[in-house]
Amino acid sequence: MKESDWKKFKVIREKALDEFCKRVLVGAEEIIADEATSAHERYLTLYKFIDENDKDLAAMFDNMRRSLALIHLRLMRTHKLVSDETLAELSADMQNRTKPLNF
Repeated sequence: MKESDWKKFKVIREKALDEFCKRVLVGAEEIIADEATSAHERYLTLYKFIDENDKDLAAMFDNMRRSLALIHLRLMRTHKLVSDETLAELSADMQNRTKPLNF
């Protein structure tokens, strides 16, 4: 990874982390506000929701190293946390190497 891409990646990572956390908080608010279910059901749903999202957060944002940056950026793109506008700042090689995989 080029030094210029690495520097840009660090900024992109911070923005993506903030966006991911915002999404999780919105989801948590929706679960909490669901008065159609009991408090206990909401708690269990919230616990599961946070646990699942925590695993995604760890996969994308833990262990920030150059050797993992391509994988992390691909995951961020898969979760639609990085805009096309932001991606355009990176080299064409970096953009191509981090395209989300379609199964």
